[in-house]
Amino acid sequence: MRCSTGKFSTGKLSRRSFLGLGVAAGLSAATASASQAPGRGRAKQVLIVFEQGGLSHMDTWDPKPAAIAEHRSSFKPVDTNVPGIQFTELLAKTARHADKLAVVRSMHHRISVSGHPDGTQYLLSGVRPGGPIAMPDVGSVVAKLIGSPCGYLPPYIMAPGNGEQSYNASQGFLSPGYKVFKTTGRDLSDPSWRVPDLRLLDGIAPERFRDRQDLLSRLNLGLLSAAPGQRTGGMDEFYAKAFDLLSNPKTQAAFELSREPDAVRDRYGRGHRGQCYLLGRRLIEQGVRFVVLDVREPETKATPGGFNMNWDHHDFIYASGSCGTIRDKAGGEGRYGIAHWCMMGSTDQAFAALVGDLDERGLLDETLVCFVTEFGRTPKLNKFQGRDHWTNAYSIAFAGAGVRGGQVIGRTDRDGGFVQDRPYTPDDYAATVYEFLGIDREQPIFTPDNRPIYLAAEGTFMSELL
Repeated sequence: MRCSTGKFSTGKLSRRSFLGLGVAAGLSAATASASQAPGRGRAKQVLIVFEQGGLSHMDTWDPKPAAIAEHRSSFKPVDTNVPGIQFTELLAKTARHADKLAVVRSMHHRISVSGHPDGTQYLLSGVRPGGPIAMPDVGSVVAKLIGSPCGYLPPYIMAPGNGEQSYNASQGFLSPGYKVFKTTGRDLSDPSWRVPDLRLLDGIAPERFRDRQDLLSRLNLGLLSAAPGQRTGGMDEFYAKAFDLLSNPKTQAAFELSREPDAVRDRYGRGHRGQCYLLGRRLIEQGVRFVVLDVREPETKATPGGFNMNWDHHDFIYASGSCGTIRDKAGGEGRYGIAHWCMMGSTDQAFAALVGDLDERGLLDETLVCFVTEFGRTPKLNKFQGRDHWTNAYSIAFAGAGVRGGQVIGRTDRDGGFVQDRPYTPDDYAATVYEFLGIDREQPIFTPDNRPIYLAAEGTFMSELL
């Protein structure tokens, strides 16, 4: 039986931080066999699509045509390619891939975790925030326990990692080497977009860099002798890994979207969101173990005033264009109506393209894809014609790695307000991701003071997925 010793809680990186991440990948590979058990799924990699802000479930995955008229969604249900399953018309393209998707309509929070930072932390770590221990992201734990088969990129990458809630990503009590690497960048559709810190410093040629590596290999690392109980073995291997990250041409190439054919880029959508989803596929194709897409369209000439285009639609959710920038007693909002192309239009196109593309390339068989958000929206419209934060019911979706597609798991009531069947929480979501990767949750990881921590200790595997 799993035991616990108490209640569990749960910017841009410098070049040194990036090197640390690369070192972590090397460290993890050595311990992978000890950390993995036979998995319930067959995931070798994980791709998380995190649409932050609280996506409205009754406007997307969980249509409620019988809801009271004054609070009903403006968007009609549409049939998917699976008889009996409907999404709303905002997911018309994704509906063609429903046979590959398992939609969980019964997500909720057992306790009130209704703010964006806490909701995001809960989602990323799978542990309710507020406890005495800073819990690491699932991606950081995966980086530590099983590393990545891609030696020239970090094992845990967030693209772009500059959204409002990306700052809640954390390696927790793990060492900084397991911190997420964020690609950053305002707009990935901009041809000039590049990932910082992935090249040698100006003035240092590759030959000079290799000379420095040779010099370092001759230094006496004995002066770094550890205190009793600390491990220093393998430093040469770790330095080699770090050097490879900065000198390997594959590192930069992995992020170069210009290498993709125009037809592929068009399929995903030429905006920021589409290109982020495409980058996610490229990173999975390179073998990166754990990828999180944290996306919101930037303000452009076509979307004036759209400076905060997440899903936090407290006002004018059904506006055809801008929701406005001022709300009575609540300050600026800066987003567009949920149906606008920069919102669900680009999301539907990009997600449908991602699932289809992964499947066609044979990557979906071993990649667990999760479409998630930190909570849902209220079943009733507020006085600003928007929907507020709601943790009593929302939806997420899974695909790939043995997930049985073409199904809906759980059920909400007529208005989408409360879960009626098979309730699940972010703890269960995290437990499911771990077990799909074959990580043995009966084996704890340890804090620096040697305290055992069990992964997603309050979570249960979502068995209906298989």
